[in-house]
Parts: sequence; C-alpha cells; structure tokens
Amino acid sequence: MLGSAMSLIALLISLGCLFHLSHCATKPNIIFFLADDLGWHDVGYHDSMIKTPNIDKLAAEGVKLENYYVTPLCSPSRAVLMTGKYQTRTAMQHHVLKAQEPRCLPLDEVTMPQALKENGYTTYMVGKWHLGFCYWNCTPTHRGFDKFFGMYLAAGDYFHHTRTCHGRTAECYDLHDNHESVGHLYYGQYSTTLYAEKAQDFIRKHDPETPLFLYLSFQAVHAPLQVPQHYISMYRDIYDQDVDRMTYAAMTTCMDEAIGNVTQALKESGLLNNSIIVFSTDNGGAVSFGASNWPLKGHKGTVYEGGVRGPAFVWSPYLKPHVKGTMNNELLFLGDWMPTFVHLANGTLKNAESLDGVNQWATISENKPSARHEILHNIDQLEMFPSPRQVPEAFSKYSDFNINVVSSIRIGRWKLVTGNAGDASWIKPPEMGYYRTNGEHVAVQLYNIPADPEERMNLVPYRPDVVYRLLQRLKFHYDRSVVPVDLKPELKEADPVLHFNKTWTPWKG
Repeated sequence: MLGSAMSLIALLISLGCLFHLSHCATKPNIIFFLADDLGWHDVGYHDSMIKTPNIDKLAAEGVKLENYYVTPLCSPSRAVLMTGKYQTRTAMQHHVLKAQEPRCLPLDEVTMPQALKENGYTTYMVGKWHLGFCYWNCTPTHRGFDKFFGMYLAAGDYFHHTRTCHGRTAECYDLHDNHESVGHLYYGQYSTTLYAEKAQDFIRKHDPETPLFLYLSFQAVHAPLQVPQHYISMYRDIYDQDVDRMTYAAMTTCMDEAIGNVTQALKESGLLNNSIIVFSTDNGGAVSFGASNWPLKGHKGTVYEGGVRGPAFVWSPYLKPHVKGTMNNELLFLGDWMPTFVHLANGTLKNAESLDGVNQWATISENKPSARHEILHNIDQLEMFPSPRQVPEAFSKYSDFNINVVSSIRIGRWKLVTGNAGDASWIKPPEMGYYRTNGEHVAVQLYNIPADPEERMNLVPYRPDVVYRLLQRLKFHYDRSVVPVDLKPELKEADPVLHFNKTWTPWKG
C-alpha cells in the first residue's frame, strides 16, 4: 500500500515537472540550431517549395515564432545570441569580423555557455563561430564551451574546409577540434553532414546525469553554394533555370536532414524527452546567393523586415498543450535566449540588469504577452551618409539624432528606419515568377508592422509625432549604449600563408 502511494506521488511530481518546468530539480537539455543566411520564405512551413520535412515536423509539434527578430548580419547576431545584449553594446554593429582583423567579442562579456556552465551544464559547440580568434582567449573553449568542433570564420569551402586569405589565392584550413587544426583530416567531407555527425557523437557520449547545452551553428546555407550532387537532383525540375536557387534549395534540404539526424540521436540517447530545441536563422536570406525573403522587403545586410525577421520555432515536451502546433505572434528577439535559458536552468544571471534580452519562456510556452515592447535593430554610426532622397519634413530640426545614420528601432507596432538603409526591394523567388519591385529610398521611414509587415506604406507624412518619439528613443540608445567601433586594419602577422602552415589560427597569443 505504501509502495503504491509512493509511486503515485512520484508520478504526480513527474507530471508537475512536465507542465511546470521551473519547479523541477531536473534541468532540461537545450539544443540550439542556428542556420546561416536562411530566408523567410525558405522553410516548408512558410509555403516554400524547398523540402524541409524535419524542420516542418518539429515546428508543427512545437510553436512557430512568427514575430521573431535577429540582426542584419552574421557576427552581430552571434554577439547578441552569446551575450543577450544589443550588438551596439559590444561594438559589433558594423558589418562582420574579417579574417585578419585583430579584435573579437569583448573578453569581459559573460557569454551564454559560461552562464549555463555555472549552472551545471556541459556545453558543446559545433560549427561556425565568427566572433573573432586573434587571441586563444577569443575562441569557443575559452568563452564557455567545454568542447568545440568547427570553423572560426565564414564563407569557407564546404568540402575542403578552407578559406582564402584576403589578397591571396592560397586556400588555408579553417576546421578545428578544440585547439587542434583538423581540416586536412576531413578534407572532402561536406560540412553540414560532418557537423551533424560530430553533434551526434557529442550527444551519444554525453553523461545523461548532467544537463546538456548543444549549440549547432551550421555553415549552411551561407555562400559559397556547394552541396553533394544527389541533393541537387531533387530540384532540377523546379529550378532548372536558376542554378543558384537550385543549389541553395538543395543545401537547405541537406541541413534539414542533418537536423533530423541530430534529433534522432537525442531520442536514441534518451535525452529528447527532457529537451528544449530551438531553431533560428542568424539574419535574413542573401538573395544574391539563392535565398528568398518573400513577401518581406529587403534581405541580409538591411534593417528592413527581410533582413531582420527570421524563421524560428521551439519544440519541447515542456510547452503547454494549448500552444503546441500554434503560431506565436508576440515580439521576440535573438537576445532573449540567454536570460530565457538561464531561467530554464533554474539559475540566476549576475549581470541580468545590464542585458537587453529578457526571459520569454512564459510567452513561448504559455502564449502570454511578450516581456518586451522594443527592439533596437541597429545603429551603425560608421554608415552615415545622405539618403538619395530627403523627406519634406526636416526631422533633424526637431531631434538630436542624425537621420543620415543607418539605424532602425521597433517600439510596439511602429518601426522607424533612418539613413540609406540599403536595397529596399521586394523580390519574388524564381518558382513564383521572379520579379523585383523597387521601393523608395528616403531618409526617414515609418511603418506599422502588424498592419503592414511588407513595409509598403511609409507613414512619415501622417504620423510625425511617432517619428519624433522614435527618433528621441534612438538618441537615447545612441547616448547610453552605442560603443564606438574600433576598426583595425587586417594584419599581415595573421596571414596563415606566411606564419601558420596555411592554417587559420590565433596569432596574438
């Protein structure tokens, strides 16, 4: 009788843990899949012709984040993800880190894996880092990851694991197992598949008594456009007139297969039922390399929706039943993951008050209102030049913020864009009858995003009061938190051809 009662109590406790994660001693495994340059229109559940069955299945069983924002480019997004802070606060707001640039994510920043490690997690990273490597202390195993297998840079060869040095033609290896350069050992193996295999290996060897954090940062689907031939054959009848789109689609399907294989490894290892899986892109798709952000305006590198609004979802048994299989339209941001994950780990952040990210677990798992009302998309003070057309209303007379600076902020339903914000076009993908519609370039743009997610109606002439209020908010952020970018020239001492036997490696100690 006593045994039966104890079993019932144990069952009730386990059920309580399932629906009230924060009350449990058991910490969930956290798996974060980051795609590179994946467009809004390039997952199956966004009505794409690209085949992503594993992504679609996980999204259908989880919650799709349809009002979710990243940054316009690779390095800035990774800085936001790792620190929970806007890229303007880590001097990462201007373009991406270059190969021989002697700087990295500031070493005094507490990173997400460091915070999780302090709360008992074993932390693994596989894939693309792109946050600098001039010092060893800049590299993943010195920034909170127990184990790392992947690349420091971007845009390397998917099969050779090499990247040319700027100004040279020689290919230099960029593949690392912790501190060891291993590109020559895996020459010819496709990186998407290789990274998935390494992630599966980490999962199978992981001690299930310890919570796991796995960050799988794919190289895909970033240029160069490369993929094994049998994936291309799946798309010949669809994209026979557009080789870039065909190859990009094949790369996306290969990445989807990799996600399915890693998820299966979690299941086989008994870890899946205590896991939270997050999928996200790092920025909008690069249209010049086969991506599509249709019907959104803009693309990678712009602060328009096509550059900063990304496909994302969460899968977990810890989601409340009423949110599984739904779309979440609450405002969410890439920088929210750090405080959200530490909350799930039953931990505390020592620097919580300094973060821009907020804990969004109640929003994601229960569909409660978002904990945020604002997102600073960017302020890039180095991109400061007159727009091709100026608006009639000279807002510069009424605000201290320079409207020629490329910037953007979202507050509630309103989004403000200033400066020459880049390609303002809407581009249909080839399968929909490729067509480009060019938008206007003006110094100040205002959009009501819930009513106009495609940013087609500039409301500046109708709501100057809102424009002024958002300009003042940009000025506040500029004064409070924009760290100047100290651009340094790329150094010859970092040249792997001259000094490091054609291997990209830290060069400053």
